[in-house]
Amino acid sequence: MINWSWLIKQAKHHRPRLIVANLIAIVATLISVPIPLLMPLMVDEILLEQPAGGITFLNHFLPQSWQQPTAYILLVLLFVIVMRVASQALNILQSRQFTLVAKDMTYNLRKMMIDKLGRISMRQYEERGSGGITSHLVTDVETIDKFVGDTLSRFLIGLLTVIGTAAILLWLNWQLGLFILLVNPIVVYASKLMGNRVKNLKKMENQAFERFQQRLVETLDGIYQLRAANRERDFLNQLKDSADNIRHDADKYAWQSEAAGRISFLMFLVGFELFRAMAMIMVLFSDLTVGQMFAVFGYLWFMLGPVQELLGIQFAWYSASAAMQRLNTLLSIEEEVRPVQTVDPFKGHSAIDITLQDIHFSYDEDKEVLRGLNLAIPAGKRVALVGSSGGGKSTLIQLLLGIYQKDRGDILINGHPIEAVSYEALREKMAVVLQHPVLFNDTMRHNLTLGKAFSDEQLWQALDIAQMSDVTQRLTDGLDTEIGRQGIKLSGGQRQRLAIARMVLANPEFVILDEATSALDTATEAALHMALNQFLANRTTLIVAHRLSAVKQADVIYVLEDGQVSQSGTHHELVNTAGLYQTLYGSVQSADSVTPIESKNEGDNVTEVTVARANLK
Repeated sequence: MINWSWLIKQAKHHRPRLIVANLIAIVATLISVPIPLLMPLMVDEILLEQPAGGITFLNHFLPQSWQQPTAYILLVLLFVIVMRVASQALNILQSRQFTLVAKDMTYNLRKMMIDKLGRISMRQYEERGSGGITSHLVTDVETIDKFVGDTLSRFLIGLLTVIGTAAILLWLNWQLGLFILLVNPIVVYASKLMGNRVKNLKKMENQAFERFQQRLVETLDGIYQLRAANRERDFLNQLKDSADNIRHDADKYAWQSEAAGRISFLMFLVGFELFRAMAMIMVLFSDLTVGQMFAVFGYLWFMLGPVQELLGIQFAWYSASAAMQRLNTLLSIEEEVRPVQTVDPFKGHSAIDITLQDIHFSYDEDKEVLRGLNLAIPAGKRVALVGSSGGGKSTLIQLLLGIYQKDRGDILINGHPIEAVSYEALREKMAVVLQHPVLFNDTMRHNLTLGKAFSDEQLWQALDIAQMSDVTQRLTDGLDTEIGRQGIKLSGGQRQRLAIARMVLANPEFVILDEATSALDTATEAALHMALNQFLANRTTLIVAHRLSAVKQADVIYVLEDGQVSQSGTHHELVNTAGLYQTLYGSVQSADSVTPIESKNEGDNVTEVTVARANLK
């Protein structure tokens, strides 16, 4: 979990750099703290003609002919300028050290968060949305970065400056210095009380931003459908409402935190006027000189910056604490089950054999989707799953991929439980082609290779099998053509064929085709099936489709009804047997006809929602 102990532990890895930064801060403070003392003391020794140690010190730097008031003032001015330049240069160097530490710590924090994103279960992504989850990597990590790199570096300089100033004030006049030092904590405490009033406002602002980002991502992802349904304006208005919520919460935080800061500063100014009055009284009733009084005034102003920064740090601390709490919420999200591999069932096997025994699964407690499912996917064979929407076809694929975990039953890979094999090891051997493949706003080459190294010859061979080489050749830059967000520059059929070419490049032993050719015309689909026949030979293949042309490719067909296998066999056997399969395909006369069933999306219920929308409209 992310907490202050974790940050301290991370900081210890940079101990040498932090030690250097602290030493620089001490030197910078030693240079800057005496500055307000120099010029005012010249009032006593030069203007009031009361020579003391200052004049004696300055005489070491001036020839005897120059030892006069104007030369003394100019020399002190030169000293002050040099000391201020040196102090600021050291402050910049010290800040640089803290920045390097902060950036490294936040980099490690982001790596930790990104690793967590890779372990979060798909159920959580579906329930929370990717926008809400990933927003933490931007706003919250930036808050911690600013606190560590900017705030803490200023805190060290500010604290040392206040301590050094306090020491000099006590040296000038211990009664006045003690009075100043005792009243200052009252100002700090009052500021802390006001800080408590606004510490939750930043959290509310970030939550509003998270909701806006989530709605923005969903709206942009669905902009095509929204525009086609003429609902774009309504959803954009909802987005405006979310933006208005940000405005309201941000305004509330901004003005109240600003007000708290200004009231804190006002209290310090009132204290300053009080200290100034006390200093003048001390001149009347003690041995405090006029020059020393001006020095006190100088140090009061000199303390303004550091004290104000120390007061502002509490607000940054509250923001950083709230950010860590939100990051911990992300770290506590349910993770994907990843059993450790204990067996390797792929040694000595040319293909993968999968058996499902008495599989039960439900997304929630209302209804069981799979109810004692039993089926076998023999090694090197093609198996098709058909059935009405909601029968459990997509759920079965998700269980094989490890996206969801079965409630009970056994999934055997070459005779070994899938938990012993591990989902990651199985995924290394498999490839999935979805009806709506995920494509990136990048080149055709990148979308084919996904970052892996392949020769152009391999890419063109895969495209040829996927019946897409002619399409790519017609594009402006061939393989290096940008295809746009989600492949918007390609048609639906071209996107599916691109995904099939990606599968061919992966050279898997187990292939899942989930409505992979639903967007293709009859002629292109027929040519693609002929090309894939040779590639899929001796590869275990699972086909989920509604088109008869795809289903007929299978060696074994399973008909799923209400989470169970109601029929199984070849196309010829099933079409001549009374049952759901005959109802679906019995009247179909040609391989390129489409069944009356609507085309399935990645989830069986998505099409039902789409049809329902059309009916409502």
